[in-house]
Amino acid sequence: MTAEAARLTAAVEANAADLLAYLSRRVGPDDAPDLLGETMVVAWRRVRELPTGIERARMWLFGIARGTLLNHARGQRRRWALADRIRLEPAANRSGAPADAGAEVRDAIARLDPEQAELVRLVHWDGFSVAEAAELLGIPASTARGRHQRAKDDLRAALSIEAPLA
Repeated sequence: MTAEAARLTAAVEANAADLLAYLSRRVGPDDAPDLLGETMVVAWRRVRELPTGIERARMWLFGIARGTLLNHARGQRRRWALADRIRLEPAANRSGAPADAGAEVRDAIARLDPEQAELVRLVHWDGFSVAEAAELLGIPASTARGRHQRAKDDLRAALSIEAPLA
């Protein structure tokens, strides 16, 4: 263990309870341990900046904890803003389909071989071409085309859909 790492370990051991109390008073007991963990990760990444002296190391750790709190607060605000935008979105823009719409198709896809199912999802849900999906999956495009065709045939059979004439 380096001298810096030993000093940081000693500083953390001496101040962990105080840091946890500091964080708990600001975000509550549920989020505080996670924020303490984030604070420790940042401290270990910045261990070369650890000041000498017990009190300076303590203040440095609390400064990192404060930065962690600020990041947490920014994230909370972004999440609340997104929730507000979604909630306030006009009803006309929302899908009128029932919550279980497409469940039969999702179930049929889930019953496919896992490689075929992922290929179908990439092509039909995520909008990739078969060649792009093949690249993402790390398989040759010709293999992907064959799997995609078999998957379509299996889905038609599972959903009792007649094949197109073309």
